[in-house]
Amino acid sequence: MAVQRMYPRLVVADADAAIDFYRAAFGAQLVERHTDGSGAVVHALLRAGGAEWAVKDGDAADPAPDGPGAVILALEVDDPDAVAAAMVGSGGTVVFEVSDHPYGRAGRLADPFGHSWMVAAHSGPPSPVGGR
Repeated sequence: MAVQRMYPRLVVADADAAIDFYRAAFGAQLVERHTDGSGAVVHALLRAGGAEWAVKDGDAADPAPDGPGAVILALEVDDPDAVAAAMVGSGGTVVFEVSDHPYGRAGRLADPFGHSWMVAAHSGPPSPVGGR
């Protein structure tokens, strides 16, 4: 067995609003979008640089979170300050301000859909604890 690919699938309360947020905050490109008979998004794949993730509307099987949970998405970028500003400008909130750390410049933000994002520009190997 060989793993071919892995990407996170984020369950959200409003997938179309999330798609708009990720496009504005990360410059993401919508690769594909599929809906069910009621118009709910069952899969939408986004891409920004080398990163891919999917979003879907919450439902009975996959309820949307009501706040940041146990998973922190780590996004390596060339300018974490600019990404943090774009996230805040699009409705995100700061959990930890972007600042300098021994492993690079990083901060954590929450998107409006219940997910935490660590944005970082690493100056060396990734931090074994994932930063703040």
